[in-house]
Order: sequence, then C-alpha cells, then structure tokens
Amino acid sequence: MYDGRQLTEWDKKYIWHPFTQMKDYMGAEPLIIEKGEGCYLVDVDGNRYIDGVSSLWVLVHGHGKRELVDAIEKQSKVLCHSTLLGLGNVPSVLLAKKLIDIVPRGLSRVFYSDNGSTSVEISLKMAYQYWQQRGEKRKKRFISLTNAYHGDTIGSVSIGGINLFHQVYRPLLFKTYKAPSPYCYRCPLKLKREDCDLACVEVFEKIVKARRDEVCAVIVEPLVQGAAGMIVQPPGWLKAIWRIAKEHGLLFVTDEVATGFGRTGNMFACEEEGVNPDFLCVAKGITGGYLPLAATLTTEEVFGGFLGEFDEFKTFFHGHTYTGNPLACAVAVESLELFEKERVLARLKDKIRVLESGLARFRDLPHVGDIRQKGFMVGIELVKSRKTKRPYHPGEKTGQKVIEEARKRGVIIRPLGDVIVLMPPLAIEEPVLEELVNVTFESVKAVTGT
Repeated sequence: MYDGRQLTEWDKKYIWHPFTQMKDYMGAEPLIIEKGEGCYLVDVDGNRYIDGVSSLWVLVHGHGKRELVDAIEKQSKVLCHSTLLGLGNVPSVLLAKKLIDIVPRGLSRVFYSDNGSTSVEISLKMAYQYWQQRGEKRKKRFISLTNAYHGDTIGSVSIGGINLFHQVYRPLLFKTYKAPSPYCYRCPLKLKREDCDLACVEVFEKIVKARRDEVCAVIVEPLVQGAAGMIVQPPGWLKAIWRIAKEHGLLFVTDEVATGFGRTGNMFACEEEGVNPDFLCVAKGITGGYLPLAATLTTEEVFGGFLGEFDEFKTFFHGHTYTGNPLACAVAVESLELFEKERVLARLKDKIRVLESGLARFRDLPHVGDIRQKGFMVGIELVKSRKTKRPYHPGEKTGQKVIEEARKRGVIIRPLGDVIVLMPPLAIEEPVLEELVNVTFESVKAVTGT
C-alpha cells in the first residue's frame, strides 16, 4: 500500500504530464492509479473505475490478463532485449510472420519501432527515399487531410492538420498539401451529407492531378479520424481516394495506430472497403496495451527500392534502440493468438450493437450536437446550441467537466475538446459497457444542465 498523499506531492512536484495544462493539474487533486483489474483501474486509495478509453486506446483483452503477463514473464527469463540492427531475435520474427498473415494483401515487410508517431515517421521517410532512389527527385511532398493527427514527431506533425496541436510548431515543419476532411457534421465545403455526392473526393482528386509529379504519398487515418474528434468517414470515401491515388501512381499510407486491432469491428479498418495500402502503420493495440511497440508494414515493391550494393548507400538509415524488443514482440504474439482463441472480433459484434443502442438516447440531450460511432470508437460532440452548432467557449471547459463528473461516478474517460470519447477495451462485458454508457449520459446531463 502506497502513501497517497506523498505520491500526490511528488507527482505535482516532479512530473510533467502530456497534453495537460499543468497549472490546472497542480491545482487539482491528481488521480494516481496503482493497478488494473480486467476493465477496471484502481487508484492508490482502492477506488475502482471503468477504463472507458482503454488507457488511451490501447487495451484490448483487459488489465492483468494472465496469458499476456505470462508471455512477458516467460520471455524475460530468456531474453529481455537484443538489438535488431543487423541481428534478429525469435519473438520479432514470429510476430512479423503473424502480422503478414493478417494484414491486407500485398504487405510483406515489417519495420519495427516504438510508438505510433514513429511508425508514421518511418512511412514518410521510406516513401520519400523510395522515390528519390528511383530518380524521381521532384517527389518530396505529401497529401494529408485537414483535421488529421498522425503523432507528435516533426514529420508526423507536418502532415497533421489540427491547429491547436500543431500551429505553434509551424516554422519547424515541411510543406504538405491538405485535402478536406470528410467531417460531415461541420462540412468544410458547407454541404449536406444527404446530397453532397462526396464532393470532398472531387477536391481531393483535383489536388492529386495538380500535384502528382511532386507528391510521394497520400496518408490517411482510415474510417475514423481519431484525435480530430472521432470523425467517421462516410461509406465509400476511403476506397474512392485510394483508387484516385493509385490511378495517379502515388503511394498510399493508412495510419491504423488507433483503428487497428479490432477497434472498428474489423482487425484493420481498411479491410472494410477493400483497400490495400502501400504502407500500414500500427501501434497502440498491437501488444494488447501491455508494452510499447509499433510497426510500419510495406510492400515488396517498396522494400526492393532499398536494395543495392553496400557502397550505393540505398540502406534505410533509420532505427531505434528498442526496435523489435523481444518482450514487446512476445506479448504481441500472445495478444494475436488470443484474438483467435477467444474469438474477439466475432464476440465484438453484439457489443457494438449494445453500444449503438445505448448511445441512441444521447440524441435527447439538447447540447449533444452529433454522435459518431464506428465499432468501439465513439465521439459525442457537445455544443452550446444544437440549432446553430455553436460550440462551447474553451474557457467553459465543458468536456473537462464531463470527465470530472464521470470520475466521481466511477468511470475514467478523456475528451477531445468538447467531444466526449468512449473507446472501451474490446474485452469489456456487456453489463459493464452499459454502465459506462449510462454514467457518461448522466455526466453529460449533469454538466450541460439538461
């Protein structure tokens, strides 16, 4: 048992928390987690909370899953780490084979790293170097979306499109081209979904036609733009832009850091529309949420562009100290085996319907402007006025107040501004899922006064 007061003091004194205004944090009472049990987190005072965002979108099978803990322990007794620079290790090889067996057709090579940002950064560098080594020296740019979020490293920020996160770093970034996000609730083209005929695809095509000679690749988050507020793309949009990109000879990158490993109902989001990317970036759920690991998967065509004589220097000069860490790869292998043994995706279908049903009554709340759901990814957008879609002023901290209210009721969730996000572990049982939704409903109702 830890001294909660002492930990609170040290936390405030020594730790700088990510995506957190520390002035507010230091003036509040921190929540310090001691352990996890299934789909619950337990703080140092013994209070239990439903883990409503999967510990930032990573947890798949629940906390303390015996098979995953055993996999780490077993591997730790054999080999904790060995560099992948010029060497192999057993778990990294086994995981690579397992990944290639389940990813979309055409992907055949796995490059490991440590987190989602780096997996995207690697895809950008590979795409750029691939074209340079083919003699296509003009190809130096990327097409991404407004509202995009691909991570926090400089390359991934360059292709990002959320001003709140990225604007301050603008002088450090390289130039990219932005296509409109299919944000139907707040359409950038001022159209209505019922009769827009996917006009944003036409705008994307115009950009591709105008810039194809200087573009390396197109990069998108397939089906759902996560950090933008769980923006769900309309059916057919993803496949349409993929076809356009391929027709004009551009590489296509799908960032499945958030959407991969069952989050949308399929193992990978791009499967739903039959998209076969040139790069697939994965992280978060790859280890079931137990250890940091990421991977960038690509095709034999791209891989072949880096083969040559030693003194041609076509090598991909990129790597990380813990690339292909055996502990992380071993637990990832076990997590993928659990997907099969426990029929995770098949069992998820009923839970998705339960979630959808539970969200329906949120539409009765006058300050809920939009409800977006794809599988186990949910965004509930709160607005000052439903009629005009006018947002709350940031100073009102509406989203923050909702999560504080939920915490009092035994649920941990985290907002994206005033979009309340629900992204529970895939293993959550239906009664717990219903409680998560009910607490969120009551918390929104309490804060918005409806």
